[in-house]
Amino acid sequence: MGDSFSADLWQSTADIYAAILAHPFIAGLTDGSLPQEAFNFYVVQDALYLRWYAQALAAVASRAPDTAGTEMFARHAAGIVDVEMSLHASLLAELDIDAHAVAGADEAPTTLAYTSYLLAAVRGGSYAEGVGAVLPCYWIYWEVGKYLLGLGSPNRRYQKWIDTYGAEEFGAEALEVIAVADRLGPGLAEAERDMVRRHFRATSRYEWMFWDMGYRQETWPV
Repeated sequence: MGDSFSADLWQSTADIYAAILAHPFIAGLTDGSLPQEAFNFYVVQDALYLRWYAQALAAVASRAPDTAGTEMFARHAAGIVDVEMSLHASLLAELDIDAHAVAGADEAPTTLAYTSYLLAAVRGGSYAEGVGAVLPCYWIYWEVGKYLLGLGSPNRRYQKWIDTYGAEEFGAEALEVIAVADRLGPGLAEAERDMVRRHFRATSRYEWMFWDMGYRQETWPV
């Protein structure tokens, strides 16, 4: 990445990524110490999150200045349904979680806050701001997946999750969006670059918060 805009974005969140790798949810996936109830809670919330994330990607697609960007983000939005949602469907069955119960589940506070922020950023900001807001979910999951893939897990369900996000196919999509950011970077005024960085850092923080939410099985206080 060198001196690319994406390198600048990633470096701006190096502290957050280090905190993610150190989180007991992530560590617990590889040593098997993550409580099954926490993983179950996370899977349900992630299924709820992905529905809104697909809408965020579709919104970014609608704002792309070229047909290539529209096609790519629309394809990725559809891919969430085809690939990640199928992973969740199979995991839900293995975890004895009723899919109908997921449909009726409430978003935890962090899930609602994260998805609300995403949709506000992609619908209210520029195309570049939208790219900056959605990119951490791609990139951080890919980096975490690769990291965990090298460690493995004694829990077959956790390993299945690791295999999905550490796969080359998932990495290829992340690289496509990273390339978009790099193409956009040189043409952005400094004020817009700052907004992209702000969104990138905010949603990176939400990624840490999402795993922390799962670990704590977060509920509404009232």
